[in-house]
Amino acid sequence: MAFGAVSGALIGLGFHRDSWAGGYGSFRRRLMRLGHIAFFGLGILNVLFAMYAASLPRAAGSLSIASWALVVAGVTMPAVCFLTAWKEPFRHLFPVPVLGVLIGVIATIYGSMNP
Repeated sequence: MAFGAVSGALIGLGFHRDSWAGGYGSFRRRLMRLGHIAFFGLGILNVLFAMYAASLPRAAGSLSIASWALVVAGVTMPAVCFLTAWKEPFRHLFPVPVLGVLIGVIATIYGSMNP
């Protein structure tokens, strides 16, 4: 989440200019904002997952998979957002963080049902 604060501060240096990063509604600027908020959103998801997993009687193997998948998502989603803002063809990498979140959620549900 510290990266979210730093990226927000850096983005904030130019937000007051209407034409910065192609203008408020530009693809580039939207992806930069999404990358910034992904640091916070997926960071919070990881914290909530850790608190939930700690409350279970014992860690199931699927919770280990969920943990790694959510870490992958938390790292790759902001990275892919910022890379796509830089060069649009990087948008083809979005399945990586999306699958990380999907696997993390499914493995968490499975692990909570089969401790």
